[in-house]
Amino acid sequence: MYQTEIDVETRGRGTYEITDRVVEAVREARVGSGLCHVFAAHTSASLMICENADPDVRRDLEVFMAGIAPDGDPRFVHTAEGPDDMPAHLRSVLTHTELTIPIRAGRLALGTWQGVYLWEHRLSGHRRRVLVTVQG
Repeated sequence: MYQTEIDVETRGRGTYEITDRVVEAVREARVGSGLCHVFAAHTSASLMICENADPDVRRDLEVFMAGIAPDGDPRFVHTAEGPDDMPAHLRSVLTHTELTIPIRAGRLALGTWQGVYLWEHRLSGHRRRVLVTVQG
């Protein structure tokens, strides 16, 4: 088993591709076949495998999520860190804080147009910690 941590500096709400960094962890693990587990240790950011060719897909996901969990919604009581606090938690719960990706022939078995992203749900930038565990 191999484990490493990836730090992701965000500039605020949006998606941040981390595919290359996860690929590097798999390469360092020297595993021919197995599983790569990626975990975001946060309650207001998440992970996703998404289209990596057209950024409009990620923009549209953000628009959709804003309709489900709008900032400043008066129904929310938890606003300790501002109007985006509870919506960020909702967005994280509705998405994923972990991913498991197969490894085949020493490489992530992602599809042609798939990339691995950290999705920052807060308006301000944060330093996010992502744990990558490779087993094979």
